[in-house]
This record gives sequence, C-alpha cells and structure tokens, in this order.
Amino acid sequence: MSALFGVIFHFIGGFASGSFYIPYKKVKGWAWESYWIVGGIFSWLIVPPLAAYLTIPNYTDIISATDGGILWLTYMFGTLWGIGGLTYGLGVRYLGVSLGSSIILGISMVFGSILPSIYFDIFPSEGKDTFTMLISNTWGQMVLLGLLICTAGIILCGKAGVMKEKEQDQEIRNSSSNEFKIGLGLIVSIISGVLSACFNFGLEAGKPMAEQANEIWKAANPGGGEFLFQNNVTYVVVLWGGLTTNFIWCMILNFKNKTFKNYTDPKTPILKNVAFSALAGITWFLQFFFYGMGESRLGNGPSSWILHMAFIILIANVWGIILNEWKGVSRKTYTTIIMGIVTIVVSVLVVGYGNSLK
Repeated sequence: MSALFGVIFHFIGGFASGSFYIPYKKVKGWAWESYWIVGGIFSWLIVPPLAAYLTIPNYTDIISATDGGILWLTYMFGTLWGIGGLTYGLGVRYLGVSLGSSIILGISMVFGSILPSIYFDIFPSEGKDTFTMLISNTWGQMVLLGLLICTAGIILCGKAGVMKEKEQDQEIRNSSSNEFKIGLGLIVSIISGVLSACFNFGLEAGKPMAEQANEIWKAANPGGGEFLFQNNVTYVVVLWGGLTTNFIWCMILNFKNKTFKNYTDPKTPILKNVAFSALAGITWFLQFFFYGMGESRLGNGPSSWILHMAFIILIANVWGIILNEWKGVSRKTYTTIIMGIVTIVVSVLVVGYGNSLK
C-alpha cells in the first residue's frame, strides 16, 4: 500500500510539472525572462520556506545546525541543476521540442536514478540503495527493467516528434532549418540532461536535513511511519541554488533586451501577469512537494526519480494531444506517440511493482 501511495504522489507531482507552463501562456506583453523570474521567485524563494514552515516546526533550526559542507554541496547541486534548466531551452532550440525534450529528460532520468546508487557503492552509507543491491535483488531488477522500458518509451516519443516535424509544411521547415544543428544540439542536450539530474543529487547531499526532520516527527508521532514532508527542508537549500542561476541569467537578459520596463509598464496587465506567473511558479513547486511525499513512501533509491521523470514526460505528451499539437499528423505518427505514452505507463507499473516487492 505504501508503494501505491508513493506512485500516486509522484503522479500528482508529474501532473504539476507537466502543467505548470500553461499559466505562463496567459501572460501578456512581457518578455520570457520577466515572467520566468517572477514565477521563479515564487517557486524557488517564497513557497519553499512557506511549505517548510507549515509542515516542519523550527525547520530553520535544522538548517542552521547542519554542517556547512553539507549545506554548500546541496546548494551547489541546486546551482548546477539551475544551469541544466537554462540549457534545456538551447537543446530544444537546436533539436526541436520533441527530440530535444526526449533526449534531455531521458538523460536526466538515467543519470539522476543510477549515479547516486553507484556513488553509494563506492562510498557506502547506511540506508542507501547501492547499484549492487539493485542488480542482485528481484525488486531492484524490476526497477531497472522499468528504467529500460521508460527509456524505450522516451525514444518512441522522440521518434514521433521527429516524424511530426518532417510532416510539417515545407515553408515552416525551411524557416526553421537554420536553427537545426544536430552536433551542437546533442552536446547541449547532454550537458542539460546531466546537470538537470543534479536536483536528485542535491536531495541526496541534503538528506541529513530530511533525516533530522524525519526523526523529530517520528519522536513526536510514535508508530506514525515515515514523515511525508521530510524533504521540504532540503528543498529550501537546493532551490536557493536554482534561484541563483536563474536570477543572474534573467537579469542579464533583462539588461540585454531592455526588458526591465516590463515590471512597471502600465500598457501591460501587470497584476494579472504577476498573478499568472505566481500561479505557474506555485504549480511548479508542487511537483517537488509531492515528489518528496512519494519519495518518503518509496524510500531512498532510483525509483522516485524514474517515476517523477516518467510522469512528467507522460503528462507533457498527453497535454500535447489534448491541445491538438498532434492534429493533422499521419496515422503512423499518431500511433507512434500513443505507443510511446503506453510504454511509459507500463514502465511506471513495473517500477511500482518493483517497489512493492521491496
């Protein structure tokens, strides 16, 4: 039952991540960098401490009592993750939305789920799942099988995206042909995928804070199981790193593009723009709020990251179908994207089953 709730929590988090950008489409008259950083202030600076305050009494005491090396490492992984998020846009620019997104998310899923377990093989830590444990136990083998199946689903989604782009109007393809750079696109996408996985590394680095929150809660609630919101304290530090990277870049773009005036331009609906940006930012944070809940039910290991990425890809592609992004494509292309979605759903079931065996 615990594994089932873990999967459900990850689905809600994936739904939030796959849907958060929709409110941004309602922003009028602002440049990307302006509404992105306004939303980011909510998702990286305002909401995480609020969520920690509401769920973890005296969470600031946990942070202040944590070793400086742990805080620095957690923050730095958050900073690297922020760079991964920024280079995501370049990968999509040079490879196209479908192909770029599939490669980046696929790499992030593999690296974010496997590397920590390999690290704990080299540097053992109590309670941490190692890669040796994964390949030598039935539950771990099922999780790895789910990872392979999900990778196959991502490849199918990427293939459908390439097929869709080839079926586009010749004029549209000609206008975008100068942007397609396979070599540079692959390099940028690999960098983005690896750095995006640093969020999971940040959670691992900051795990002592989550464990402290968990112990405090368990002492106050004997027999209550694991604390659902233990990761909320870690998010505060990880997202400081993400805020740093994105804030610096958005300010550079505001200066370069002369878009600082967006924030005070009376010709734009400022209050509505802030409200929709805030809604997007809050929705974005909810992905990790529920990710933490899912991780507390599934335990440490690659399963949570695999399910998180799988649900993001799944929801994003489903939204694409609902919003008619695949309207007018050939039957073969439409069948390919459906096969990709179904394959990802199967991978979720396999990973969930593996955790139930654990």
